[in-house]
Amino acid sequence: MHIAITGKESSIAALVAGLSSGVNITKIDANHIPQSSLSQFDAVIDTDIESRPSRLVHYASQNGPLYFLGFCNTRLEALCLEQGVSPHSGFIGMCNFPGMLERKVLELCDPFGADRALASEVVRCLGFDHAEWVHSRVGFVSPRIICMIINEAYYTVQEGTASREDVDQAMKLGTNYPKGPFEWCREAGIKSVYRLLEAMYEDTQEERYKICPLLKTEFLRSAQEPD
Repeated sequence: MHIAITGKESSIAALVAGLSSGVNITKIDANHIPQSSLSQFDAVIDTDIESRPSRLVHYASQNGPLYFLGFCNTRLEALCLEQGVSPHSGFIGMCNFPGMLERKVLELCDPFGADRALASEVVRCLGFDHAEWVHSRVGFVSPRIICMIINEAYYTVQEGTASREDVDQAMKLGTNYPKGPFEWCREAGIKSVYRLLEAMYEDTQEERYKICPLLKTEFLRSAQEPD
């Protein structure tokens, strides 16, 4: 199987860490995508289509491969609409929230009727146990739950109910979570957490995604730092 991959180096490294033998990977600089012929590949993985959604126009013009498109703060349908791209059966949404590409299961969404059997084969070739097919929603599933828990943890600290260390310890011991909310937040980065919560609230207008003032304060403090 021949797979092309482009996007952030950290995400590429996570995706190819468990690569099966016999899989040929070609890395393409994101700046060179618009000039690249992609029809020779079985699959193309763009680890961050959200940063440059204009690449969708080029992908839609190339016949043949499946496209795994990494994002989390929007929906694939919205990205296509913004770029004037018609629904494409070769497009698959891939959850790229920090930490999600290092797991054994890869969260995917299929809003346009892709070849799931081929997609699942690609996922196994990348070393994942399997693909988890979820509904097309902002935040997929795992990041949505994790960020909501982090937000609630910030409210708990803001109200003086418990310290961050106590909250982390309680979640790990009481629910058997592998990490506490603040550990998750540090690993994912407060910017990623804030931006996803913001996107989920804008999408749903549900109070459970309304950002805690303490979390917002810490986000604004970090906003001056480079990504």
